[in-house]
This record gives sequence, C-alpha cells and structure tokens, in this order.
Amino acid sequence: MNTSLAGHHEKPRPSPTEFKPTEFKAEFKTEFATELQEDNMSQRQILVTGAGGYIGSVLVPMLLDAGYAVRALDRFFFGKDLLPSRDGLEIVVEDNRKIDRSHLSNIEAVIDLAAMSNDPSGELFQEATWEINHRARGRTASLAKESGVKRYILPSSCSIYGFQADGVIADETSPTNPLTTYARANELAEKDILPLADEGFCVVVLRQSTVYGLSPRMRFDLAINGMTYGAWKTGRLPLMRDGSQWRPMVHVRDTASAQVFMLDADRSRVNGQIFNVGSADNVYRIGDLGKIVADTIPKDVDIEWYGDPDHRSYRVAFDKIESLGWKAQRSAIDGVEEIVEALEAGSIDRTVKTITLEWYKELSAWHERIREMEMYGGIINL
Repeated sequence: MNTSLAGHHEKPRPSPTEFKPTEFKAEFKTEFATELQEDNMSQRQILVTGAGGYIGSVLVPMLLDAGYAVRALDRFFFGKDLLPSRDGLEIVVEDNRKIDRSHLSNIEAVIDLAAMSNDPSGELFQEATWEINHRARGRTASLAKESGVKRYILPSSCSIYGFQADGVIADETSPTNPLTTYARANELAEKDILPLADEGFCVVVLRQSTVYGLSPRMRFDLAINGMTYGAWKTGRLPLMRDGSQWRPMVHVRDTASAQVFMLDADRSRVNGQIFNVGSADNVYRIGDLGKIVADTIPKDVDIEWYGDPDHRSYRVAFDKIESLGWKAQRSAIDGVEEIVEALEAGSIDRTVKTITLEWYKELSAWHERIREMEMYGGIINL
C-alpha cells in the first residue's frame, strides 16, 4: 500500500456537503453531552485509530459531542471529509503499522478500531490483515502502555465464535472457533493484548456483533445494509443460503456508544475483560432477518437465495455488558428505516466505495498503474 502520506498532520476540512439525515448530530448531542462536559472533560484526549471508517466516522462525532478531544488517525482511504470540522479534532494521516510514541503523547485512552474490516478483504489481503488486525494492534497497545496511556479499548468481533452447535449461546468464556483470516487475526490480537492489563493500564476487549445502520462512511457489504439496498433498489432481496444460520447484530451507533461507555466504566469491573456487544433482541436467523427487511421496505420484495451455505452461525449472550448498565437501543427495523430514508433523499447510494473489498481492489489497481507509468517522481509534470 502507498505510504506516501505517512505522518502528515492537518486540520480537518469542512465537508462539501453535509451528511444526512441530520438526526446524527442532534441524537449524539442529546445522548452523550452530559454534565460531564462541565468537569473539564475537554482536556481528555482520545486516540481513535481507524477513525475514518464505518464505525470510526460515527464514533468520532460522538466523542466530540461528549466533550472529549480526539486525535483521529487513519489512512483515510474513504476520504477525510467524512469527519466533521470541529474544535477538539486533530486529523493524523498515518498507517496503524507505523504508529510511534509521538502519536500517543498526551493521550488518556486509545480506541483501536483500525482493521481490515471484513472476511472477503481478509482473504484477499491475508498478510496485510495479519499485520494490521493482529501485529499492529498488539504493538500499539504495548506502545500505549509504555507511553503512560491509562486505558486501551480493542474493538474485536463476535465472528471469532465461528460455527457453534445448535442450542449453544456463546458467552465470553465459551470456546472460540474462528473460521477466517479476519476472525483468527482478531483472536490473536486479543490474546496478545489482554495480558498487558495491570493496575496502571486498563485493557477492555469488545467483541462486536455484525454491525449495521447508517454511517458517513456507508457500507453496503454488511448483511442488513446490503439486504436493504438490494430490496429498495430492485425489489429483490438476495440472501446467502440456507437462512438457518444465526447471526448477532448491533447498530453502528450502539457499538460506538459501547466504546464511549467503556472509557469511564469502573476499572475494577472491566480491566482485562472481554465483553460481547449487542443484544438478545438483535440475534436473528438470516432467513428471519430477510423477512424483517422485506416487510420494512415500502414496496413488494421477493427473497432470492444465492451461494453455498454459510457456516458462520453463532448465537451470543450479552448479559455481561448489560450488567454494567450499557444496553443497545436500536433494532434491525430502525436500521432499515434510516437507510431507506437516506436512499430516498439521495444522500447515499451504492458505489464502489461502499463495498470495502471492491474499493481496496480499485486502490491497488490505481497504485500499480501509477507505478508502471511514473518517472522521476511524476507522470505528466516532472
């Protein structure tokens, strides 16, 4: 990958068009701008890696609205204009494999989102996935501890549970069964990072359910989002066979809120701990989920089955995180409705950028073309 932008710092630029629907800013403000803002929270700086991604572009405004200062680090493959131009936000264009102590100066906590973000990308770019999802995050956690950072949050994935037998509802102590490079890299990152926890360095692992919902960095390669687009656009809903597989889901704003929650959660109850993120109400069979999507779309929708049976089937328990006082607030219906609203308004659409693997392929192809034609540091202008 091209690292020519490594280490570049700049102030965020205003987005040419404001992301819709506008409920994002209002909702984040009411949920997280509490009386804590009056207690000098603005001096608490959080490093968010992967800040320009699907979750990061939702999380960063949420943190700013809660009064935190944010150092947003990413390669920004999908654009820096996805983050708001706000006081308290520092943009750092950097690869998580090149993080050094300077990126951790004056940082109170790290939320380490940077990752190759799905199974198809993980399989095509296997070595990069091991470097980014496993080794780089372990290195970042170690550097954070050495630099005096107080808390490190690792957003991981429930996909590490893999296939589970019928009737099994996996909790945080259940055996894992990662089936893909993406899942295995996440599991090894957990194993490297959890032992770093001690009295001075609080480590929290969040195993996220499959994420859905509206984001400034929109993705249509996620189950509910892709179903919604296909059904809305064509009146057909493609589902991977055979529909009996279980999958836990979580809205993007809910998983982001869990990360904010963990910044101030009681250290004695979270340090060195793993928490599944989602809710029992959001664990669906894929076939049933397809029916929910079809019934929510405001037009007739036909379900069409495709592909080989998907063996990633797992049900997950969320009692542990809920015992702390955090609870998911949204359902699949909420996600479908907000995506349809944005599609109808024309504020989002399916493009190559909304399909992660296709965009990575596009970037790689551009890189190869430029390398073939470049001479003396340029192409036309030398």
